[in-house]
Amino acid sequence: MGITFVEKGDRSRVRAHAKVGLVLAGGAISGGAFKIGGLIALNTYLGNRAVTDFDIYVGLSAGAFLAAPLAAGLSPEELLKSIDGVSSKISKFGPLDFYQPNWREFATRPLRLAFDGLAVAPAFWQSMAHHLTTHRPETLERARTFLKDPGVATAEALVTPLIEDTALRTGLGSGRSYLPSGLCDNRGIEKFIRTNLRHNGIPNDFRLMNLERGNSLYIAATNLDTGEGVIFGHDADTSASISEAVQASTAIPGFYRPPLIRGKHYLDGGVRRTAHISQATDRGAQLVFVYNPFRPFVNYHADQLLNNKSSLADMGIGTVINQAFRTLLHTRLMLGVEKLQMNPDFHGDLVLLEPSETDIKFFGTNPLNFWQRADSALHGYVSATAALERHHDRLKAILQSYGIVADVDRLRGRIEQIRHHNFDSTAIMKELQREVHRGPADKKRETPPLRVVRA
Repeated sequence: MGITFVEKGDRSRVRAHAKVGLVLAGGAISGGAFKIGGLIALNTYLGNRAVTDFDIYVGLSAGAFLAAPLAAGLSPEELLKSIDGVSSKISKFGPLDFYQPNWREFATRPLRLAFDGLAVAPAFWQSMAHHLTTHRPETLERARTFLKDPGVATAEALVTPLIEDTALRTGLGSGRSYLPSGLCDNRGIEKFIRTNLRHNGIPNDFRLMNLERGNSLYIAATNLDTGEGVIFGHDADTSASISEAVQASTAIPGFYRPPLIRGKHYLDGGVRRTAHISQATDRGAQLVFVYNPFRPFVNYHADQLLNNKSSLADMGIGTVINQAFRTLLHTRLMLGVEKLQMNPDFHGDLVLLEPSETDIKFFGTNPLNFWQRADSALHGYVSATAALERHHDRLKAILQSYGIVADVDRLRGRIEQIRHHNFDSTAIMKELQREVHRGPADKKRETPPLRVVRA
């Protein structure tokens, strides 16, 4: 795990009432699980303030899927329990919730193609006849040229005008509109968030949650038809419920069908930005924790790669695309961090947590592999623990200026318990799922009790 710092806060005084924000980037299913593990480590490390007691939460894509329950007061340990289906507060997130096929478009669009084909068949032949009659001399000349010199260029010159004119007259176009807009449908994600908010008596509404919890939740998405970014929140766009905003933000292009919400189609929030740090800082957050699971792998040594490969290029097209995708996202993120560093109006601190740049294990984990989420969560916890221990002195000074205690002993004690279980995955998961108990004297503030809200 790597940690990047932006330190511009005032260390001469304690700002115990300064706003604290949590920004969660994307990561799909394995990246989301990796973040859960890291958040458990951070939750263990913070001695007197839980990650559910922050003031501002910003999430996009998989980060939105986590930010919503965290803002609602559901701990990362509870989120990990839901992976095993042992949580009393959150139902188990099943494969069909994530991989639900886009049955609707796979069924309707071929039928529409067949219907439109039958409807335009007469017009198609009439259009061809009209073109051949109207452009007879040119067509005959192109035909003679093709017969004298058969080839791709002469065939294209003969056929292209006929196809273009026919398509224009019949309205058939390229036929791309008959392809599904995504392989899967993420309505299961919306239902999962909606059902579990209701189960815990939490309003599925940004304004009501803000009044209920006293914090702010912001979820980023992208408007498909305009390409513009959209921020859902109690003082931003309130046209969608929390669960609908999560559905909009998690719509991975190509993998998920763009959901239609209040007459608008949406794409993954990561299309526009990698993390949306400014959504937290612009709203007054002085201490901001950012978690980004996608980082490009740095191949310092040939013996680090899997299967004795010396280059990422030797590992196939999937690895090449994976590296390019991570590089794109990380470059945008670091530009945002540099911009914050140079911003004269920001006088706070930022702590960016990411996987290590040489973490080949997590780099090789398929972001869309549902069955690797438990291993990813454990790996995220171990990685974050090592980084928090390594940077403890620096983190302690930052946290103290905000009245937050850094409890490295509790963090070390938990990792010792994990080592004690000696590769017993069941026992290790139970240890990670154990809630961190903070006594009344340790709490910066009490979380207001949840009120049951009837659906």
